[in-house]
Amino acid sequence: MLKEFQEFVSKGNVMDLAVAVIIGAAFGTIVTSLVNDIIMPFIGALGGVDFSNYFIGLSHNVTATNLADARKQGAVFAYGNFITVALNFIILAFIIFLMVKAVNNLRKRLEREKPAAPAAPPPADVALLTEIRDLLARR
Repeated sequence: MLKEFQEFVSKGNVMDLAVAVIIGAAFGTIVTSLVNDIIMPFIGALGGVDFSNYFIGLSHNVTATNLADARKQGAVFAYGNFITVALNFIILAFIIFLMVKAVNNLRKRLEREKPAAPAAPPPADVALLTEIRDLLARR
């Protein structure tokens, strides 16, 4: 069983997937930081809006004005946090779209630059019939 597992792990697709998952997780962290540390502060500065603290208290005990304290007091509907996460997703999806588009364009360009494969020779019976036709046409 260990040998089968080693064969499975050593296949290229499994290793490629593992690398992709690790890079994807790191990339997700970068996008989260981009949204939370760069984009949202600008949005907040321009419109005086801080999405992270938009919430509705679901209990009468919730009187806090920021989300962290409100969560300590009781249940909250943190729709501002959801807006931030949705923005993270949209940015990440758009960047992945651009990356896939770039790879597809590169593949198309490489396909155009490839020399055309030589045509396959016709089957022997077709070649023989062509020779006969050409001989009769010359007479």
